[in-house]
Amino acid sequence: MDAALLRDRIGQLQEEHHSLDTLIDKLSGIDDLELRRLKKRKLKVKDTILLLQLQLDSDAH
Repeated sequence: MDAALLRDRIGQLQEEHHSLDTLIDKLSGIDDLELRRLKKRKLKVKDTILLLQLQLDSDAH
């Protein structure tokens, strides 16, 4: 994958991660099932960001 595309995707995922974090803060104590689902999605997004960053770093070398 092209480095510029990786950087764009990482930026998109970072925005989604931040949005999920904000939503989780707003929903705390309201809907436990939804909260757990959002936290799981947030972790998945974070993992994907890390994998793409590793790929980007390995492509740079």
